[in-house]
Amino acid sequence: MATIDVTLNHHREDTEKLQGSVSERLEDRIERLEKTLQQCQATQSDSNKLNLLVFSGYRDRLLASFVMATGAAACGMEVTMFFTFWGTAALRKGGPQFGKKSLVERAFGMMLPNSLKRTKLSQMDMGGMGRLLMDKEMKKKNIANLDDLIATAADLGVSIRACEMSMNLMGIRREELIDYPGLEFCGVASFVDDCSSANTTLSV
Repeated sequence: MATIDVTLNHHREDTEKLQGSVSERLEDRIERLEKTLQQCQATQSDSNKLNLLVFSGYRDRLLASFVMATGAAACGMEVTMFFTFWGTAALRKGGPQFGKKSLVERAFGMMLPNSLKRTKLSQMDMGGMGRLLMDKEMKKKNIANLDDLIATAADLGVSIRACEMSMNLMGIRREELIDYPGLEFCGVASFVDDCSSANTTLSV
C-alpha cells in the first residue's frame, strides 16, 4: 500500500507540474497573440479616413478637391488635405509678399496666382472669360464657390496641411497663406504616415 501511495503521489506531482507547464505556455502564447493583435489593429487602415493630395493649383481641380473633402466630412469621415507644389501656392490670400526673398522667389510670387480668386481653369480659361462664365453659372445654380467650400470644410473639421518643402522652394511665407483653423505645416513624412492609416487616398 505504501508503494502505491508513493506512486500516486509521484503521479500527482508530475500531473501538477505538467498542468503548471501547460498553463504557463498557454499564458505566454495568449500574451503574444494579444500583442500581435494590438500591433495589427494599430497598423490597420481606417475605413473612415480620407486623405487628399492636392497637387494642382487650377480652380476647377481645387473645387473638385473641396467638394470631395466636404462631402466625405459631412458623411462622418475624417478628412485631411495635403497641399503641395502648385496646390500650396493656390492657398495664398493675396496682398504683398512677406519677408526678404531672392529674385527667383519673387518671380515665383509674381508668376503664380497670389490668391484663390486669381486661380485659372485647367481648360477653357480663355484669358479669364471662362472663370467669369463659370462663376456666373455657379451662382445662378446655387453651387458653392471656393470660399464657401473652404468655410464649410472648416466647419466640418477638415484638416489642411501645407507642404513646407514646396513653400521653401517657392519662397512662400506662412503669413501669406489663408487664415484657416488649425492650418498645419509639415513634410511628406506626415502625409505618408496619414496614408498608412487611411483606407482611401486620392490625388488631385
